[in-house]
Amino acid sequence: MFDYTLNVAGSEWIIIIFVALVLILGTNKLPEAAKKLGKAVNEYNKAKNGIQEQMKDYTSENLKVSGPVENEHQKLEMIAKNVGIDPKNKTDEELRNLISSKLGKPEGTTSKN
Repeated sequence: MFDYTLNVAGSEWIIIIFVALVLILGTNKLPEAAKKLGKAVNEYNKAKNGIQEQMKDYTSENLKVSGPVENEHQKLEMIAKNVGIDPKNKTDEELRNLISSKLGKPEGTTSKN
């Protein structure tokens, strides 16, 4: 059979796309389209950087456990204390929910080991 694929390298695609944009938009509207594209890229980068900063805040919190823990309730108490929750007189489920809400995770998605 016949092979109709184009043997076009990466930089040649940029030229083809540029020529297509000039043909579609014309030379008068090309700078305006480039400005809009630049603004869109700038907004995307701002949003991406904002999300990365939020992720750094969440991952920079260190949950320190000093020594071995005997059961799951003690684990939950240790985590609760590290995130600023008073674990006294609370059930395991209450502690899980409070910890989840404090760390920003939706309730009901915690895993039970």
